[in-house]
Amino acid sequence: MYARLLLIAALLTSTGSALAHDAKGPHGGRITDAGSYHVELVVKSDVVDVFISDASDKPVASSGFKGTAILVADGKSQRVLLAPVDGARLSGKATVALPNQPKGVVQLTGPDGKSVQGKFN
Repeated sequence: MYARLLLIAALLTSTGSALAHDAKGPHGGRITDAGSYHVELVVKSDVVDVFISDASDKPVASSGFKGTAILVADGKSQRVLLAPVDGARLSGKATVALPNQPKGVVQLTGPDGKSVQGKFN
């Protein structure tokens, strides 16, 4: 009986985290956790925008952050350097057009020097 309860709890936990990766953000992108932040990834052709929010979903200013998006396009890994733009987002340009919902990782380094990453499946 105890093993069955553990199995059900594990399934519910994995389902919840899978749903978090499919959540739509306020800018139309997908949201995932990255350390203590929520990260929204918005891709339009070769432009990659990343919006950061805190645990309460309040926007976090992008100044002081830097990052890299490592995304898959046509089976190949594409590295996109991200820099703050307009104080509200990190943005970068890929060398090729990317799918609207690419798989990959966004790595961020905050103003405090700590690094976090968010995974997009």
